[in-house]
Amino acid sequence: MRNGVQAQVPVLYVADTDVTRRFYELFGYAELRCGGDGGSRWSYLRCGELTLLLAAITPRLITVELPLLIYLYVDDLAATADRLTAGGHSVERAGYPEHAPGGECRTTDPDGNVVVFGQHRAVPEQARGPKDGRQTGFSLIREAARVSQRDGAPARCQIGGPRGEACAAPAEVKLADSWGDTVWGCLAHADETLLSARGAFLASEDGSGLSAFLRARQAQPHHTAPG
Repeated sequence: MRNGVQAQVPVLYVADTDVTRRFYELFGYAELRCGGDGGSRWSYLRCGELTLLLAAITPRLITVELPLLIYLYVDDLAATADRLTAGGHSVERAGYPEHAPGGECRTTDPDGNVVVFGQHRAVPEQARGPKDGRQTGFSLIREAARVSQRDGAPARCQIGGPRGEACAAPAEVKLADSWGDTVWGCLAHADETLLSARGAFLASEDGSGLSAFLRARQAQPHHTAPG
């Protein structure tokens, strides 16, 4: 007998279940049931075989600095984008990557979570929208790097190519490791480094890390009270 996961229910902690439910209804989700008790509310959504549970708690949970990212595949990218736009939500086109030959878009839900949606069914070249400069390539690394401040960042990638060749691409991501080494890199070389360098991770420049913690613990000069 094989034991394993038979169902999966992602849970989103939100500010207002009704507001967020209406947003995800634009993707085809429908509320099956809802409820609440005291300072908590929940809404259970389903779209086909997919489920999503929205939960609101008072007082709100402490949220992490990096927002959640959700990727959805839809039957009709254009129709979904039109519904979102009509509902007052901003939608960015993100081109036609290999994993979504029918196109890909980016938006955010009412709680600030990034929602990227793509279409499996390919769109013929002649049916694709014109490249008007508004399409922005999507990258998981770029989304994670949005939380980092760029104070002190160099203009160009510091990682370079595998044979030591310089890289002229802009530095967009700061990486670090547990030994304290840091480097700024472009998205392509940052991806490669995260996959190849053991212990490498995205670093934050928010000024509240270990260095600030240690500075606050430095011995302060003793002041002798006047006699």
